[in-house]
Amino acid sequence: MSKNEINLETSQIAWHELQRFFASGLAISVCSEIDLVEVAYQFSVDNKAQVELWLEDKKIYLVSDQQALKWVEENSTVWAVVIKPWVLVQENTHEQN
Repeated sequence: MSKNEINLETSQIAWHELQRFFASGLAISVCSEIDLVEVAYQFSVDNKAQVELWLEDKKIYLVSDQQALKWVEENSTVWAVVIKPWVLVQENTHEQN
């Protein structure tokens, strides 16, 4: 899958719609410092070395219970893209409430 194809698959979605992925341990949070599409691309090409670096640097991580609860309470919208079996999510820092 190319970066352009991944970009077309990326969308804003209400966090509550992703609860089943979170409950299954398949929701990965991507910090706002790095590009969601780039992370998704590296997952899609199985670049384990890069993914491990991001994990070590805490640039990506499983969505925590606290983060999930915050997003539920705030009825947040996140940017998301599916790279099976994972759902990569990034907080929407420009969200209008």
